[in-house]
Amino acid sequence: MQLLPSLRPILLGPAFLFCLAIGPTLAQIPDLKLGRVPTLAPLVKEVTPAVVNISVEGKIRQDNPLYQNPRSRDFADVPKQVERQVSATGSGVIVDAQRGYVMTANHVVEHADVAQIRTKDGRKFAARLVGRDPATDIALLQIDDPTDLRAIALGNSDALEVGDFVIAVGNPFGLGQTVTSGLVSALGRTGLGKQGYEDFIQTDAAINPGNSGGALISLRGELIGINTAIISPGGGNVGIGFAVPINMARRVMEQLVQSGRVDRGRIGVTLLDLDSPSDGRVQGARVADVSAGSPAERAGLRKGDIIVKANDMPVRSATQVRNLIGLTPVGQRVRLVFERDRALGNATVEVAPVAEERARVRSSG
Repeated sequence: MQLLPSLRPILLGPAFLFCLAIGPTLAQIPDLKLGRVPTLAPLVKEVTPAVVNISVEGKIRQDNPLYQNPRSRDFADVPKQVERQVSATGSGVIVDAQRGYVMTANHVVEHADVAQIRTKDGRKFAARLVGRDPATDIALLQIDDPTDLRAIALGNSDALEVGDFVIAVGNPFGLGQTVTSGLVSALGRTGLGKQGYEDFIQTDAAINPGNSGGALISLRGELIGINTAIISPGGGNVGIGFAVPINMARRVMEQLVQSGRVDRGRIGVTLLDLDSPSDGRVQGARVADVSAGSPAERAGLRKGDIIVKANDMPVRSATQVRNLIGLTPVGQRVRLVFERDRALGNATVEVAPVAEERARVRSSG
């Protein structure tokens, strides 16, 4: 899988016309005396000023090939590693115009020493890195002197459904701002081996180099995902793209603003997906183990419990619960509903620091 994204046009069938007709006023169908023609132009004009191009420069250290040759080391003092100048381009989304916060993909800025942001109207701004989180591939930049910026409203990615129409905005191949469209193909995609915390929105949007960090937008004009990756054997779009849900990205952003990093905790459980229907349930997370003395044990969780809700949201998989716990700030609580012996129970578990949790496990033998 490649860390890059964008979207392709869709067939404008009756279902799409109906969606536009009942949707927000931003998505209108004008009468051009040639019949009613669908258009997303009003929506695009509203949201695209919030999507920016990002250029970064930095340095990376890599193994020196000359060092691998013993003869080279004999003739000169060859360093084991050498420093190389790198540059990269990508996309970003202004999420707070007053404070100048720009959300993007971590892999766009991971080697950045200098970052420059260019808005749709051609203005250029210097930016600094607030923080980044490789585990979710989310990073946050801040424009040094934010002036007359436009932000985009954050939506609720938990409310998405397969089949919802979306548009994507980014800077594919350095061509400049480009708008494409598609639909939500699947939700909760995991197991892609890209990052440690996976809960991707899958879209048939055309994802291409330079779209990384760009916006996935609902027809309500709200940001519902940050485009991040594609599956493509040949390096181009094949209609399988992925975005980080904005609810996940928002929780990461809150911690980056507060401390510049994401501090993850644990509650002391090992979770597994349901490998077979359990008492009629096909979705949920089975508790495979509970650490002695852990917050989970103190809250009453036991091995064999099936977690069916977390913070009032239905649980689809073990990954979903792990993501929620991993993105909940240390010291805050997670509300769980579990099934045990055909009866439902409730547990409120406080997220503990990883070091503290490991110390408890060691002390318990």
